[in-house]
Amino acid sequence: MSASSFLGADVLIYALSDDPAKAERAAEALAAGGSISVQVLNEFVNVCRKRLKLDRKEIEERLAVVRALVSEVVPVSLDMHERAVELAQDCGFSFYDALTVAAAVGLDCSELLTEDMQDGRVLMNLTIRNPFASPSKLGR
Repeated sequence: MSASSFLGADVLIYALSDDPAKAERAAEALAAGGSISVQVLNEFVNVCRKRLKLDRKEIEERLAVVRALVSEVVPVSLDMHERAVELAQDCGFSFYDALTVAAAVGLDCSELLTEDMQDGRVLMNLTIRNPFASPSKLGR
């Protein structure tokens, strides 16, 4: 994975997965770096609290690891929000998926790693890749 990769929240979440293949691929993606947004961190915390039932200390420990591994964490800006509204309407993404795409595009990332969207789709020079579909998806 290049420095111009953006990681979706599912990559962070799968790093905690009971599925060894997904956990390994997620760990590889995290170890390679990449950028995320505060929204991705928020989604990660929400899943840790509600689905995984982790306590505050466990969540804080996992957040510290994530922050240490990613290249950059960007805030959600008004420009990202406005672009996400357009993307959701024009491309049929959910608003939060569109916000992830908008953040990746705003950082001029070349790829977005997530299993939540259409693998191989290209939007504004951003290629969506599912790192869980095939081992060859990482490192491109």
